[in-house]
Parts: sequence; structure tokens; C-alpha cells
Amino acid sequence: MNETGQERAVNSYFAAENGNKESFWKKLGRFFAKLLLLILETVLLAAILLYGGMYVLAKGPSPAIRKIFVTSVRETSAIGFLANLYLSDEEIAEIEAVKETEEYAPTDTTLFTERTGQPSDDASGPQPDEWGLVDEDGDGIIVVPVKGTGYAGYMMVVLDPTRVIVGSEMSSYGIRGYTVAQFVERFDAVAGTNAGGFVDPNGEGNGSLPDSTVVFDGEIYYSGFVSGIAAIDGDSILHVAKRMTKQELIDNDIRYAVCYGPVLISNGEAADPESLPVSLNPRTAIGQRSDKAMLILVIDGRQASSMGASFQDLVEIFERFGAVNAINLDGGSSSVMWFGGDYINKTASVIGIRPVPTSILVLKEEKAG
Repeated sequence: MNETGQERAVNSYFAAENGNKESFWKKLGRFFAKLLLLILETVLLAAILLYGGMYVLAKGPSPAIRKIFVTSVRETSAIGFLANLYLSDEEIAEIEAVKETEEYAPTDTTLFTERTGQPSDDASGPQPDEWGLVDEDGDGIIVVPVKGTGYAGYMMVVLDPTRVIVGSEMSSYGIRGYTVAQFVERFDAVAGTNAGGFVDPNGEGNGSLPDSTVVFDGEIYYSGFVSGIAAIDGDSILHVAKRMTKQELIDNDIRYAVCYGPVLISNGEAADPESLPVSLNPRTAIGQRSDKAMLILVIDGRQASSMGASFQDLVEIFERFGAVNAINLDGGSSSVMWFGGDYINKTASVIGIRPVPTSILVLKEEKAG
């Protein structure tokens, strides 16, 4: 039977529609194929550029840049392996080597005097102390932004040192860690930072197990040291040392302590720059002025706005704030400062705030002493 003209028109229409649909799906398939290929090429190019860039840092002509690169990544548990992509263990050991320091002299407690109160004037309000700082709101805490070449962060000055303690939950060791905000809540504190080192295999630990000595409320837990100890005695004086024996902790009436290091300033003397690694990373550190005011520092890192600070940078910051003693604490992705109901710095952690086993806390005024 011959098709009528109308039937031919209808059949031609549906044939064209099917062809258009087929053409559409083919075009869509080609589009996504090209898009996937573009993404893969971009990722491959980025990987090549990253690998090449790190190769230049690790193997390039500048020994100073090589040293910064190697020591910086080696301080980070999650990416420490990057140095091994380009260098042998012997080369890394040579780059990381620093001048060995002798044992620091015991903390000289006569260098500290009791705080007599911030100068004030009834007519003009609170006046600057001898370091030029003013407690504007009278809460006993002064937070000062700090900036330098390639880094930014905050220094917290706690005027009453009895408010500063180590926060920790010994019953949770090996089970779970806590974020700094959780520690602040559990101890009904007003501020806090991370503190000592902890076991963190492959950078994926849960922050539940200290890797060295902790002292909480006069009780000593664990043993061993990283490269320094921060210890607060019964008179709220901060002792810093490469290590302290159990008997030394007892003899010095140490109430709170955590370990990390290195020591930055001891009895008013800055650490030898040649003994300090030149790495750039996020940092947390603690120090004390001669009037016993505690200095708690956090520096952001691994960000466009703040690459991180070297240990020498920390020394210079603490010297500007009048520190008699100061020591570096655990840093990197753990470095955070909580104050006023939130974290005031930017964490370098890509997975969010990390749980830790110990913290430095600032108690409410009525809870101090």
C-alpha cells in the first residue's frame, strides 16, 4: 500500500524527532567526555606542577629554601613523607641537624614579682602597663593581633597567672580526645588553646593519647619528653626546660605540665638561633612576663594570608611582649585559640578542629587560685 502524502509527512516528522533525540544524547555524551578529559588533564597538570615545584624546593640551588621546605613538611605528621620523595634519609638528617643545646639552667624564680595591678586613672580610665598594653574591659585578658613577614596570629595576655592551667581528662586517655572548645566547656573556662604532643599515626589519630609527660593538679602521668617541657608550679611560675625528672617535678611543686618544645627563652635569655629549626608552620606557644602575667600565642599557617612562623619568629614575638620564659607547644593542624565563644584564629586542619589530649585553659576569675 502506498503512503499518502499525510502519512509520509508524519513519518518524516517522527524520524526527524528520533534523529534529534539521538543527536542530543550523543552531543551530551561528547560534552561530558570532554569535560572529564579536561578535569583529568587539569589534575595531572596540577600534580606535575606541584611535584616539579616541590622538586625545585627540595633539590634546587638554594640551601636555605631547601632547609625550610624539608623541616616544615617533616614537622607535619600527615605530609612528612614528601621530603622522602626527593631526598635520602641521610640527606634529610643532615638538613634537619641543628646545634645541640646544653641543658638549660633551672628556672630562676627570683626573676618574677607579684603583679601589683594595672595603673589606672579615675579621670582617663585604664592606663597602659610597662609593656604598653591596656586591659580595656577589665576582664584580666588582653588579646593582641600579631603580624610579621609571612605570618599572623594572636597573643593572649592573662594578667592573673593563677587562672592558667593545663586541661586534660586522664580517664579518656587512649579512648578519645577533646577539641579545645570541649575542654573549655568541661572546665568552665573562658579561653584555651591546644597544648602538648600526642600519638598520631599517619596523621589520623583521635588525639586521645599523650606522647610524653603530663602533670595535672600535681599528679604525674606518662613519662618522656619531646624537646622541652612547660611546667607551672604552685606559685604560678612557668618553668621551661629540655626535660625534668619525676623528682624535679616534685621538688619544684609542679602542678601542671605538658611537653613539646623547643625552649624559646629561658631566664630572660633567648635560645641560640642556630639551635632552632628554620621551618615555617602554624604554632602554639606559652610564655610568662616578669610580673607573672601569662603569654599564650597562636600563629596561623599554611594559608595565603599566613604561611606560618619560624621558631626564631616566636622568640622575637615573646621578647616584644616581655617574656622571661617561653616555650613552643604542639602546632601545625592542632593550633587553635578559643576565646569569646569561638575560635579566633583559622585552623590549618583540612578536616576541621582536631581532638587533643591536653589544652592550656584560662579559668574564670572566680575559679582562679
